[in-house]
Amino acid sequence: MFLASLDRYREYGPLCIRIALGLVMMGHGSQKLVGAFGGGGLSQTAGFFDQIGIVPGIFWASVVAVVETFGGLLVLIGLLTRIAGLLIAVTMFVAMAWVHLPNGFFLSNRGIEFALVLFAMALALVLMGPGTPSADALVKRQGR
Repeated sequence: MFLASLDRYREYGPLCIRIALGLVMMGHGSQKLVGAFGGGGLSQTAGFFDQIGIVPGIFWASVVAVVETFGGLLVLIGLLTRIAGLLIAVTMFVAMAWVHLPNGFFLSNRGIEFALVLFAMALALVLMGPGTPSADALVKRQGR
């Protein structure tokens, strides 16, 4: 009975995912974009990308930094959620395949574990949408 009564809160599930994914992506993106939170900024990220064969490093580092930072912000507020989620999912898929997969599964070895969770969260938002408490839902209601 208790679990059945939770159905009325179904639309808040995507909000929980959006908050966690948005904050994590904004944090990681700002590390790459401007060196926040101890990150290396664009030059260090570009150097890493060049080193592992993602070239030109400065271009792809900029793309990833913008997708993570601003895609994370869009996901957090629930605006253009499915598009931002798709861009994040693609970014995380490439990170898993190119950077983390050779290291195995677990995060302790720099494996795919964490990137896989972020990928799954982003893909879930692409499939489910942002939920009712979102800017997307507000825009949709205003358009009626």
